[in-house]
Amino acid sequence: MSESIERSVVDTQLARAAAPAALSQSITRGQWLTLVAALLGWMFDGMEMGIFPIIGRPALQSLLGSSSEGLIAEWFSFITAVFLVGAALGGVLFGWLGDRIGRVHAMTASVLVYSVFTGACYFADTPWHLAILRFVAALGMGGEWALGVALVMETWPGIARPVLAGLIGAASNVGFLLIGIVTLSFRADVQNWRWVMLVGAAPAALTFFIRIFVPESERWKSAVVERTRSPLAEVFSGPQLKTTLLAIAFGSIALVGTWGSVQWIPSWIDKIAVDQPGAKSLASILSSAGAIVGSFLGAAVGVRLDRRAVYFTLCLSSLLVCGYLFRAMGEFNAAMLAVIGLAGCVTAAFYGWLPLYLPELFPTRMRATGQGLAFNFGRIVAAFASLQTGALVKRFDGSIAQAAAATSLVYALGLVLIWLAPETRGRPLPE
Repeated sequence: MSESIERSVVDTQLARAAAPAALSQSITRGQWLTLVAALLGWMFDGMEMGIFPIIGRPALQSLLGSSSEGLIAEWFSFITAVFLVGAALGGVLFGWLGDRIGRVHAMTASVLVYSVFTGACYFADTPWHLAILRFVAALGMGGEWALGVALVMETWPGIARPVLAGLIGAASNVGFLLIGIVTLSFRADVQNWRWVMLVGAAPAALTFFIRIFVPESERWKSAVVERTRSPLAEVFSGPQLKTTLLAIAFGSIALVGTWGSVQWIPSWIDKIAVDQPGAKSLASILSSAGAIVGSFLGAAVGVRLDRRAVYFTLCLSSLLVCGYLFRAMGEFNAAMLAVIGLAGCVTAAFYGWLPLYLPELFPTRMRATGQGLAFNFGRIVAAFASLQTGALVKRFDGSIAQAAAATSLVYALGLVLIWLAPETRGRPLPE
């Protein structure tokens, strides 16, 4: 009996040790092309999302013809909220389209939409024009994220999930980093902000690569043959309802912290470092670099430790770091840049943890709907949070730091809610 158990343990360890080699040998050219296309799509997603936090303040100064911090903050938060609602709706719209016409066709359309309409922001004459164009662009961005996740997860073997989760979170932050580098060398001010928007049209070239080289998901092809009942009702019924609501809460907390607090950093720096033109770009670069590390860290730690303990730690770390950054620091210097990088790391680690944990909460028949709903509904909650941050800026006499600090308190909610969720470490995905 003892020998049998020991032999089983040894066999398991050998299998785990051999898994990476076996995995690398079994990956096909089509799978690599799928991953490359999705990573590029997510990277350009991040670049598009990172544009407005950098150009938003000078763009609104130009379009409004005013330097009123309260008015600018109101429009900034409104356009950010509109963008997030568009991304949420895009995830649903293009997700549905992907189920109908295929992942590849729908992903091609989503990339084309966000590229063209981001570039079209060059022609905006009023804040309303900017809001409408950002909304339509966000439809494509939200759709590309959902479709890319579905395509990669359906194409690659399950053993690669931890690495893929880290890549999913990191790729968009590479885009944030790229736009920070671009605006560091090309100043985004009242005169030049329109030219930065044209950079957002560049991803349109990716659509040709996707359409020609990326193979369609074989699982989707098989699923088309047998239509099943809609899983939307299932995720909101019976014992699944509690899990669904908790999943929505976990995604919402991460997104509210990002969009209601961290994404205001470039505007904050733009205000306190007026005599240093490249300051906000440097802050964006440091935040993005930290976020790339954090995305991999969230997935790597999440797969090795209890899922709930990791989320609790991420909430506590984000709460403390953001509180220190926005409440104790007010002078732009090297120390502030270091803390901004740390804030980017801990607050973005959620985006490596979420792709790992959310699929474990839903059975296969409702997994895509459940995890997509949890993440996209969080964007809508984050949209309201962004509006609230704008209102807080006005209430705090134009202080972005005080408003962002107040919004970051949302992480305290995660410290409690996570213990109501199931622990899934070591369990197979539910069927």
